[in-house]
Amino acid sequence: MQLHFVRREIERMRTQVHRQRGEIRQLQRAGIPTASAEALLDRMRNRLDELCAERDRLKKDQPPVRGRVLGGRSW
Repeated sequence: MQLHFVRREIERMRTQVHRQRGEIRQLQRAGIPTASAEALLDRMRNRLDELCAERDRLKKDQPPVRGRVLGGRSW
């Protein structure tokens, strides 16, 4: 996988996890059992952890980027 794809997928998954948490809270307020929703949330979090590990591995494998400030002096 490419780094930019993994980063985009992480952001998408984070949004989904946030939305799922809100839905679980609504179900709990309504008195509806949330066991299956919480199991789904756990699977989503595990997938997110895997993506973060993949991102870190890809970042480590890339050559170091030499940072320069725009408009900075070159000595």
